[in-house]
Amino acid sequence: MSANPTAEIADPELVRRAKAGDLGAFEALTTRYERRVFTLALRIVRQEQDAEDVTQQAFLSALENLGAFREQASFATWLFRIATHAALKVLRKRRGLVTISLDEATAPDEHDGPVPHPEFIADWRQSPEQLVEQNETRRLLDQALGRLDEKHRLVFLLRDVEGLSIKETAGALGLSQANVKVRLLRARLQLREDLTQVLGDASRQVRRGQDHAH
Repeated sequence: MSANPTAEIADPELVRRAKAGDLGAFEALTTRYERRVFTLALRIVRQEQDAEDVTQQAFLSALENLGAFREQASFATWLFRIATHAALKVLRKRRGLVTISLDEATAPDEHDGPVPHPEFIADWRQSPEQLVEQNETRRLLDQALGRLDEKHRLVFLLRDVEGLSIKETAGALGLSQANVKVRLLRARLQLREDLTQVLGDASRQVRRGQDHAH
């Protein structure tokens, strides 16, 4: 018999049980997603204590509002949206009115225009998603993520780091899928350009204006 009888139960069933008052089911959901929520929060607020506070607040808010969860999106998508709200609220308090608000970070882009061509391009030996998993490059990637503006960083974190689909990322941030795709492309290009000189294959560098494959 499994030491943890809820470990193999799918999220929708745990949500159903939790809505019916089974706190053990909600604890199972907490155990399942606590580390991912903390990691997401840490990448947004970049301070461990604040990330711990965000994680606690996210699960408290999820528990308090579970009855209103309509399950049109996955529990993970809903939870990440709550955590994103909580994390950006911390940033607003920390930085004052200068920081971008969640509304601005999740507002549709009306005048995106063409995606800017990077100043420097090189083939990476690995993709940004693969680099996230490696301890030796995680610090460099975290620093580069910190240089992204909020609206692009949030999309990259949810899609490429947390592994949500384009549709789920759009749902979590209240954006259209088209907006998510544009922001994700911009984030990837900026990160690629930022990290190329450290992580790129120098033998395959090209400069803007040189011929390269489109």
